[in-house]
Formats: sequence, structure tokens, C-alpha cells
Amino acid sequence: MNIIRSRREHAEADRADGVGADGVGAGTLGRRSVLGGLAAFPALYSIGSATPALAATAAQPGSVPKATDDLARGVERRYHAPLLAAGTRLVLPAGIKAVPIQDYYSRPHTASTQSSWPLVTATDGTTVDASVVPERGAPTRIAMLKGFTEGWYELIHAGGRSDRVTWDARKLPFLFLYGEFGATNEAPFHNLFYTLALQPYSSNPYSRNTSAK
Repeated sequence: MNIIRSRREHAEADRADGVGADGVGAGTLGRRSVLGGLAAFPALYSIGSATPALAATAAQPGSVPKATDDLARGVERRYHAPLLAAGTRLVLPAGIKAVPIQDYYSRPHTASTQSSWPLVTATDGTTVDASVVPERGAPTRIAMLKGFTEGWYELIHAGGRSDRVTWDARKLPFLFLYGEFGATNEAPFHNLFYTLALQPYSSNPYSRNTSAK
């Protein structure tokens, strides 16, 4: 995985509590701790990273699971306030499909329908443009994105800075999108979280026993 940061920002890059100097998180969250559980215990796969903390957690090249039902995931990138703000835009390749994840905090599974990016169904049932980060207090957005023939996304921040992340879409053709924007009151959120997490996957771990695969 490669991360390229645009140099359009000023030298005094935005910082946020609990994140690295580049304003984004550099680890993966524990199962069920904050982002919830995975359907299978994943093995990390990554080619490299511009951020040393990310590179340290990456598995060696070629460490893709041999079993067809194993799940491999790339390094997660988490973006937080104040760097992450309303109006931040997520740009993806053309032709991406979004499959919402329902009941994420209790019994996560994919919805029976999908839509063309950037349309995603939020937890309150409304259809939103998921390419634009909303104001604080907006409903959570959770989806698996698929259809990647080229593995990349670009996050364009409201202040002008952009972060472009690339990966091998032949091995990791899915991208997990998790946006928690302060509308969840249950512990441990308490309406405090304002974050966007993005992570490539080899398959959709939530598609078992559903029609959306």
C-alpha cells in the first residue's frame, strides 16, 4: 500500500489528539472494541507505506492467505477532526458499487441491495452522497465498496490538502468504509466520535448468508 500526501498544505499540517503527525490514525482497531467485529480473523497484507508506523504493522509481500475462504485486509487509515471536517471529499475510481452494512454493532451483514457510488444508505435509512463528509451529528455510514480494477482513493480535505492511497486491487478488490460522525450515543461513542476509516479487503466478510456478494 502506498500513501501519497499532496504538498499543497502549509508546513504546519493539521494535528489531532490520538493521531499521528499527518493527522490520521496509523493502526487497526480491535475486534468489537470500537469499529465492531470481523467475520474472520484477518491477515495483514501491504506492499509498503509512506508512514513508518504503518509499514511496521504490514506483513511481508506475498503473504496473501492460501485458503480461498481466508480474509486478507490492507492497512486501515483513520481520519479524525480537526483534519477531517464537513466538506471533505472522498474520490474513488469510476464504476464502484456500494453495499451498506446493516446492524453493524449487533449482527453485521450486508444489505440485499447495492447502489452506484457515491450513493450509500445511512443507518437511518436515508440515501446520502457518501463522497462528502457531513457535519457533526450526521448518521453513521458503513458500507463495503467493490468493483475496484484500480486500487486507489483520494481524500481531499476542506483545507486543500489531499491524501492519495493506492494498493493492489487484484489482491484486495474491496474497500471498507466506516464513517462515525457523532450520532451514536451508545458506549463507547457517546456522540463524541467524528472519524472516517477506510481499509482494503480481499473479500466482503459480511456477505455470508446474504444475497449481496
